[in-house]
Amino acid sequence: MPRPLVPAHTKIVNHFNKETFVFTDPMESEALAKFDVVLEKGGSGGGNAIAHIHPKADEYFHVRKGRLMIMIDGIEHVADAGETVMVPRGKAHFFRNAHDGETHATVSFTPGQKHLRFFLNLAASTVLTPENFSPAGDPKLLPIALKLNAYRDHLYIAGPPIWVQKLIYAALAPIAWLMGYRLIVAPNDSRLDKPDVLKVATGMP
Repeated sequence: MPRPLVPAHTKIVNHFNKETFVFTDPMESEALAKFDVVLEKGGSGGGNAIAHIHPKADEYFHVRKGRLMIMIDGIEHVADAGETVMVPRGKAHFFRNAHDGETHATVSFTPGQKHLRFFLNLAASTVLTPENFSPAGDPKLLPIALKLNAYRDHLYIAGPPIWVQKLIYAALAPIAWLMGYRLIVAPNDSRLDKPDVLKVATGMP
């Protein structure tokens, strides 16, 4: 029987980006990965608005509340409540809150790959290892290289060719490991029994 990756409605707040990840229905599926994002005023996703690429999955933003701006290949797309914007795989993009209130969106990936684990790992690391990020929320090179090498073909930054990034991350990942950096959630974990870690990351008592 499939089981949820984490308890339904698990919330992790990324204070760097004024962004809350809500794993509303965290059932793992190779076909579809889905979670919610809540952006405060001034909140921006995508690694503090760093343009990035998902090379093997299409991404959908369905706005439930507020207004969201999604920049795709340098073109702004603004979506209000009830609207959906699709980012085709391989397209450089980032997103941010586009009004003065809170914006709530459902983000989904097809195929799902291991995006639930990837974003759970990324979100939890902003809470559990904030020293791995700059004051502005940009990830530092060694810890993010470890993540991106482990989750190959999930996310790359826009800019250098993907093959170049793959070589760089593959070279840096063993160094990051030797320096003591670790994944909070690995892509090949058969079980995710880390309640103490999740309690800390989510602020649960």
